[in-house]
Amino acid sequence: MTETENKTCQNCHKEFTIEAEDFDFYKKIDVPAPTWCSECRFKRRLVFRNERKLFWNTDARNNKKLLSLYPPDSRKKIYPDSFWWSDEWDPMNYGKEYDPTHPFLEQVEELSRFVPVYARDVLTEVNSQYSANASELKNCYLLFNSNISEDCAYGNGVDRSRNCFDNSHIAKCERCYDSFWLVGCYQTDFSVDCEDCNNVWLSKNCRGCSNCVGCVNLRMKKYCVFNKQYTKEEYEKQLVGLKLDTYNGLIEARAQAKKFWNTFPNKYLNGTHNENVSGAYISYSKNVRGSYLIRESENLKYVQYSQVPFSKDVYDTTLTGNKAELMYENVVCGWGGYNVKFSYECWPDIRNIEYSMFCGSSSDLFGCVGLHKKQYCILNRQYTKEDYEKLKKRIIEDMEKAPYIDKQGRRYGYGEFFPMEISPFAYNQTIAPEHRPLTKGMALAQGFRWQDPDPREYKITMKASDLPQSTKEVLQTIFEEIIQCERCKRAYRLMPQEIEFLQKERIPLPHLCVDCRHTDRISSRIPNALYRRTCQCAGSHEANSKGQMVYQNTATHTHGDQPCPNEFETSYAPDRPEIVYCEQCYQSEIV
Repeated sequence: MTETENKTCQNCHKEFTIEAEDFDFYKKIDVPAPTWCSECRFKRRLVFRNERKLFWNTDARNNKKLLSLYPPDSRKKIYPDSFWWSDEWDPMNYGKEYDPTHPFLEQVEELSRFVPVYARDVLTEVNSQYSANASELKNCYLLFNSNISEDCAYGNGVDRSRNCFDNSHIAKCERCYDSFWLVGCYQTDFSVDCEDCNNVWLSKNCRGCSNCVGCVNLRMKKYCVFNKQYTKEEYEKQLVGLKLDTYNGLIEARAQAKKFWNTFPNKYLNGTHNENVSGAYISYSKNVRGSYLIRESENLKYVQYSQVPFSKDVYDTTLTGNKAELMYENVVCGWGGYNVKFSYECWPDIRNIEYSMFCGSSSDLFGCVGLHKKQYCILNRQYTKEDYEKLKKRIIEDMEKAPYIDKQGRRYGYGEFFPMEISPFAYNQTIAPEHRPLTKGMALAQGFRWQDPDPREYKITMKASDLPQSTKEVLQTIFEEIIQCERCKRAYRLMPQEIEFLQKERIPLPHLCVDCRHTDRISSRIPNALYRRTCQCAGSHEANSKGQMVYQNTATHTHGDQPCPNEFETSYAPDRPEIVYCEQCYQSEIV
C-alpha cells in the first residue's frame, strides 16, 4: 500500500493530501494520481453541467428553431433527441486519424465541434418538451435532472414522483410543493429532509409524520404544531388560525418555522441508514467519503449527485448512478457504466471508455464523440482490438510528453479531466454557481467563461404584490397575466395546471419567478464542503443555559453533565446558525 502523500494543487496552488486508500483506487483503475485538489476537480467538472437553462438554437439538419441545453455560442451542432438517438445518421463519418503532432485533447475537442449532440438530453418523454436532462417523463414542464415522473413541473432531481410542483431532490413523492430532499412523502409542502410524511407543512427532518405544521425532528407523530401535541380537533383549529391558505399567513408561518427549526439540534450529517460515511445528504450507503446527494451507494469518494441507485467504487464523479461502477473523473456518466474515466455525458451501458463524450451502449472507446454500439474506436475511427490497444498506449505516452496546455498554463496530461475552457457553457450557465458562486471578474480570472444575460423583454401586466391573497379569489384569466417577480423584477407566468394544483392544495400563488423559487430551495441545502467540528451538546440544562446553546436537552446523554467531546466532519460551517450534534447526542434528543 502506498503511503499518504501531500501535493500542491496545480490550479489553486494549495496543499492537498492523497491518502493511501486513494492510491489503492488509482492503482485499481490504472491512472496516475491527480495534480488538482478535490475542490478544484469538483469545480472543473461543474462547468460541464447545464442542468436547467434552455436556449433557442437551430437544428443542424435544416436550421429550424430548436430548444436546447446548448446556447448558440457553444459551438455545438444540435439534433433533436429522437433523431440523435436513431440510426439515421452515423457519427463514424466524422472519424479522424490521430495526429501525434498536436495534443490529443485538442483533437478530441475539435471532433466534438463537428459531431452533433442531442438537444435536451431526454429519453422517452410524453408531452414534456420543455424539460431536459431527464427520462421517462409524462406531462411535465420545466423539470430537470429527473426520471420516471408524471404531471410534475418546476423542479430538479424529481424521481419516481407524481403531481409535484417546485421541488428539488425528491423521490417517490406525490402532491408535494416547494420542498427539498423528500422521500416517500404525500402532500408535504415547504418542508426539508422529510421521509414518509403525509399532509405536513413547513417541517424539517420528520419521519413518518402526518398532519403536522412547523415541526422539526419528530418521529411518527400526528396533529403537532411547532412540535406541540394537539388533539385532532385542536389541530384543525390551529391550522385555521395560521391562515396558510393566504399569502401573508404563509409568509409569516414560514419565517416562524425557519426560526423555530434553528432552536433544535441537527445531526452532523444529513442522512440515514449509513455506515462509515461523510458529506451531506447521504442515505442507505456504506463507505462514502466527502460526497453529496447520495442514495444507496457504496465505496464512493468526492462524488456528487448519485441519487438513482446505485453507484459502487466511484471517485470524483458528478451526476452518476443506476448501476454505475468503477468510475473516475466523469460528468453525467453511468446508467450501467463500468470502468469509465475522464468522460462527459456517456451513458447508458458503457464499458472501458476514456476521454469520450456523448457515447452509449459501447465499450473500449478512447477519445470518441457520439458513438453508439461501437467497440475499439479512437477519435471515431474503427480499429482491431490489437491496433486499438497499441494506439491507445501510444496516445497515453504522448499525452505525458506533449500535454494540452490551457490559456492559463495549466497542464493536462493523461489522468486529468477535460480542460475547463472547452466546456460548451459559461460558468453562470451551469450548476457551478449553486455550489461555488463567483462574480464575473472572479470567474474570468480563474479561467472560466462568462455570458452576460440577454433577458427578453415582456410587457408586465401585473405586479406579484397585486396577486390575490388566496387561490379562492383567483380568476380563470390569471394565467394570461405577465407577472413581475418581487425579487428579480423579471417576468413570469402561471400555468393553468399550476393554478389548478395550487387551488386543489389550497396554497397561495407564488410571488417569485421560477428561477428565484429554485434559488430559495437550493439555499436550503447545506453546501458540499467539510469542516472539522466538535459536538455542540453542552450537557446539563445548566450548562446549556449558560453557554451559547439555545437548545435544552430533554434526555440524559452518555457524557452526563459535561460538554460532549465527540469530534466529526460536517458540512455545517462553524459560522452557520444551526446547532450541530454528534450521532449519539442527536439520537438521544429524537422523540
